[in-house]
Amino acid sequence: MRELGYVEGRNIAFERRFTEDQGERNRAYVAELVRMEVDVILISDTRTGHAAKAATSSIPIILLGVADPDQTGLVASLARPGGNVTGVSNQAFALVTKGLHFLKEALPRLTKLAVLWNPSNEASALGWRMNEDYVRRLGMAAISGPIANSAELEPALAAVAAQRPGALMVHSVLDPYRKRIIEFALSQRLPTFVEDRRWAEAGALLTYSVSRADIGRSAAAYVDKVLKGVKPADLPVEQTTKYELVINLKTAKALGLTIPSSLLARADQVIDP
Repeated sequence: MRELGYVEGRNIAFERRFTEDQGERNRAYVAELVRMEVDVILISDTRTGHAAKAATSSIPIILLGVADPDQTGLVASLARPGGNVTGVSNQAFALVTKGLHFLKEALPRLTKLAVLWNPSNEASALGWRMNEDYVRRLGMAAISGPIANSAELEPALAAVAAQRPGALMVHSVLDPYRKRIIEFALSQRLPTFVEDRRWAEAGALLTYSVSRADIGRSAAAYVDKVLKGVKPADLPVEQTTKYELVINLKTAKALGLTIPSSLLARADQVIDP
């Protein structure tokens, strides 16, 4: 926003709310922002997007890298979003498909994959159904680990451990539990894949994700256009095209894994001990 000429406290004010993808908090914060009559609502997850869409049809809603909004009902279509919602899609479902290929390349003998997901998040629920199908196509069994809230975290991890998977995949909507899930994965010696590079920096084996900086710049451009009077319905949803493969070699060595050199050569970043 600074690059576009906006300076907080001079010509723009930011009202920040952190929902951590909690349903009641999402709705409460959205209602608060609507009462404040903000000019634009910028959101970064599907559930908050639906809460905002239900709360207002007049305030523009800009998506900050939200998963496939056309498939989750946030917009009518990418080309013609309609209504008051538009922005940037992170194409999470396609990312996960490609990421699973990378994981299988790193672990060619993998036969059982556990997936941690959030059944109360529309994109995550749809993603799990797609994951389950695609994991089977790759010749693996998919183990479901649903986590809708913090109370379900430890029981879900215990259930996953009991089924002894060979690796773990985590939906990035579970980011509030990142530290605990990484601790669990390392304690269980589970190579982990997530579509968010911050997890690789925290200890996951492999991440394949969009560039957060690239999405941020694109979303800022949408906010700028809307503030200058362009209607969201006239702005097609942008699909980001910049992706990042990150491999954590420190984790690989801790787990006794050898990552193929062909995969390492394609990584955008290798975290080395």
